[in-house]
Amino acid sequence: MAIFNDNISINSILGTGSSVKGDVKINGFARIDGDIDGNIEATGNVIIGENARILGNIKAKSITVIGGIVLGDIVAPDFIKLLSSSVVIGDLQTKKLVSEENVVLHGHCISLSDSAEFASAVSRQENMKAISSMSIRI
Repeated sequence: MAIFNDNISINSILGTGSSVKGDVKINGFARIDGDIDGNIEATGNVIIGENARILGNIKAKSITVIGGIVLGDIVAPDFIKLLSSSVVIGDLQTKKLVSEENVVLHGHCISLSDSAEFASAVSRQENMKAISSMSIRI
């Protein structure tokens, strides 16, 4: 039996005041208004609400940060939208980035519409991260 997922209906919601510790995998479209201490991986779109606090990386088709706080990297091939008062401390990888005023972004950003250039830039960035994580610091 196949499960139908559209890009409009929200399949999963984590409400304000709720919290999750650990990695989360979501099938479809999700809205996060609570706290997650772990990575998020979704097959669809993800909305990070204005009261959300995420300590971990997010990977989804597209991501909209309405005003929450994300301490981690965001990977969303379709697009990333950072709305006013959003805070992201981490790297962004997307083909399209939209950012409003009063957004705090501290990290590297790859935003290329050409698929081949995007894939090449992502590969280079991941290689650099792997190399720097293995380096010995004195």
